[in-house]
Amino acid sequence: MAHEADNSEQEALSKIDTSVPQSARIWNYWLGGKDNYEVDRVAGDAFRATFPGIETGARAARYFLARAVRHLAADEGVRQFLDIGTGLPNVDNTHEIAQRVAPECRIVYVDNDPLVLAHARALLTSTPEGVTNYVDADLRDPSTIVREARKTLDFDQPVALMLMGILGHIADLDQAREIVRQLVDALPPGSYLVQYDSTDTSKEYVEAIRQYNEGGSLPYILRSPEQIARFFDGLELLEPGVASCSRWRPDAGAWELPEEVHQYGGVALKH
Repeated sequence: MAHEADNSEQEALSKIDTSVPQSARIWNYWLGGKDNYEVDRVAGDAFRATFPGIETGARAARYFLARAVRHLAADEGVRQFLDIGTGLPNVDNTHEIAQRVAPECRIVYVDNDPLVLAHARALLTSTPEGVTNYVDADLRDPSTIVREARKTLDFDQPVALMLMGILGHIADLDQAREIVRQLVDALPPGSYLVQYDSTDTSKEYVEAIRQYNEGGSLPYILRSPEQIARFFDGLELLEPGVASCSRWRPDAGAWELPEEVHQYGGVALKH
């Protein structure tokens, strides 16, 4: 098994294009990770020069993920998580947060980036009571995602669907909403959608994204908070609704509200 894993990792690594910056690797760089290349660091520095607040936003989005998973596992009793667009392993991945609350949690990660695939074994650690699995699939193919996820998750029990910062890669808003609809329709009542994306609420951010998109990477489309809220149509948003990620249920103890960031997200219940 180890030999097969090594071969698959080598095959995945051979498919990595290090001549073009890639969003998951750039975010890894902004978050202080080491799974990135020079081309990603150059692009990340150029983005930061135009929009200096990007690292604050990246951290706020990461902490939003942590608070949302912790809330769903600890307060709502969710024991299954489908995390699509996983990105590169970082501190406190979904399975670590969920299984810290409830060791029996089952997590399926989905991505189709070769570097993420090469690092998949780092995501496949688990408590003895729980399960983690990895699916190599594209967000644009929700039927395959659901079919493969069913091999690990029980779709008769609630599932938390997580779409963290990836719907901006679907240029057509109607197509993005249809993908979300198909994924949510596959989930049973009592499931949740956790979603955030970057918004067009800053002129500097809009300009930084314009320059990034011209660099040959997979384009990322900024949307308004109102457009992001439409991804939750038909679901019951938990308080405070769709909000700046830093202000979605910030940890108690702060004297004042955290600084707003230009990543907006929310958590919603399917009845």
